[in-house]
Amino acid sequence: MRPFLPFLALLCLSASLAEAQSGRAPRVLQNPQATASVHPKPLTRSQPPAAGPATLIQHGHLYTVGPLGTLNNADVLIQGGTIAQVGPNLVAPDGAKIINASGRPVTPGLMASWTQIGIDEVDLVAETNDTTANQKLDSAAFDVADAVNPNSTLIPVARIAGVTRSLTAPSACGEVFCGTAAVLHLGFGPDLIVKRQAGVLADLEPTGGTKQSNSRPDIWAKFRETLEDAREYQANRGAYHRPGGGRDQRSFRIDLDALAPVVQGSEPLIVRVDRASSIRQIVQFTQANRIKLVVVGGGEAWEVARDLAQAQVPVVIDPETNLPASFSDLGATLRNAGRLDAAGVTVVFQPQSNDPSHYARTITQIAGNAVANGMRWDHALAAITRNPAQVGGISDQYGTLEPGKDADVVIWDGDPLNVTSAPTAVFIRGQAIPLVSRQTRLRDRYRDIGKKNPPFAYR
Repeated sequence: MRPFLPFLALLCLSASLAEAQSGRAPRVLQNPQATASVHPKPLTRSQPPAAGPATLIQHGHLYTVGPLGTLNNADVLIQGGTIAQVGPNLVAPDGAKIINASGRPVTPGLMASWTQIGIDEVDLVAETNDTTANQKLDSAAFDVADAVNPNSTLIPVARIAGVTRSLTAPSACGEVFCGTAAVLHLGFGPDLIVKRQAGVLADLEPTGGTKQSNSRPDIWAKFRETLEDAREYQANRGAYHRPGGGRDQRSFRIDLDALAPVVQGSEPLIVRVDRASSIRQIVQFTQANRIKLVVVGGGEAWEVARDLAQAQVPVVIDPETNLPASFSDLGATLRNAGRLDAAGVTVVFQPQSNDPSHYARTITQIAGNAVANGMRWDHALAAITRNPAQVGGISDQYGTLEPGKDADVVIWDGDPLNVTSAPTAVFIRGQAIPLVSRQTRLRDRYRDIGKKNPPFAYR
């Protein structure tokens, strides 16, 4: 008999299947010629939704997080999936739906960074978990875009909390390299991928153990060699593929191909590192090798804030990390975000780092706690909107309320960074999102336990 846990997972997944049958777009097979592996893989943006009626949001307190700043009693006009106009006293086109925000806050949709949304369902059920490459091997070629499930039940849970985008990444590594991240929108499928190749992940923190099989010198030796292999391979790729061509690299060809955007400087190397000395070391290495860097984790990043600011290196952190989890982050503090921001570092917030996929909905609470510990309110909002858009390479289409940007817009019933506030309306690329998830359906089904005829379980 199979374990009971996968059976529970199937019960949970049935809700998403029911949702798919009740209005979500059906899955379709893509044209294999259009998605064939090509060097390098194309950066993709999913097709925008079909243009529907325009929507005019009136009388909102707009936090544009862009050049327009904060606008009181202003409007947002949504047409064809994008923001058409922003400003006071806009005129509604014929047939437009009008929403009166009545002075409530209006923000861009939020972005959760360094999550496994779309590639993870139940952590302990292997067939629902595509978050980790074969840990016996390095695998820069482990591409999360190949595993995205648009029917994941975690997506509605996140988006009804105002989260409309995700930087989805592998959760763990083999020896050094973990895989390739992607940016997703969390609207309706079947194609959620906004951008493939949003950076290659590496982990420079040792896991410890008595044998220290992956001590820092060992990690750095493999790290340097792999990047040197990738640079050499890109310079002589034609010779590599000719019969009898040179193949002296330690790494697999698919990993060297995956690292091409990194060594060419078009996409970032996203490095998980916590210790201050290690952060300083990776900053110096990437500057010397002209590699774009994003630091993730950054438990002691505040100690090297000046170096990070001068090198213009963004940092993705969980600002609620306070106590050390290892000897690599003995300097962890709740004031990490505020100190980095004050030094001029671009700060991006990760949801609760112990389970960022299931807790992506807490991203506003994370930002609010950063404000409580010294970060400016408007900068904390930018850390979950504009800043992750810049790091993910999609700031031309998302992250601020500006004409021409995708219409990811959220209306709130109170301060967006207050834990008691919630969205009253969510738009993703101009589509109104029902504020319904598996959790709300379960709540509504069983909230009246006094019913004489309670509903059946999932059928």
